[in-house]
Amino acid sequence: MYRNAFKMKLKSGFKAEYKKRHDEIWPELEEALTEAGIHDYSIFLDEETNTLFAVQKLEDDFDGESLRELPIMKKWWDYMKDIMEVNPDNSPVEKSLEEVFHMD
Repeated sequence: MYRNAFKMKLKSGFKAEYKKRHDEIWPELEEALTEAGIHDYSIFLDEETNTLFAVQKLEDDFDGESLRELPIMKKWWDYMKDIMEVNPDNSPVEKSLEEVFHMD
């Protein structure tokens, strides 16, 4: 397993709605994420910049491209597009982050 970190951008004024939607995450989406090999997934918000920071553990055989093609993933992106910066396919704009330190 390995760690993956990335950042996304929340539109201003949508903190409560973003949290609400994730507190009520669809069981079928959570199942798809787990089946794809995502574990220990957390998202943090920097309220000064509206930057979302995500960190997750991924199984060695994680296949993000297959996950991106699932109808439930596309449905979630459509659901979230009004409160986040998104790409033309409604997936969130993500910026990968390089790990420069880790302590167990």
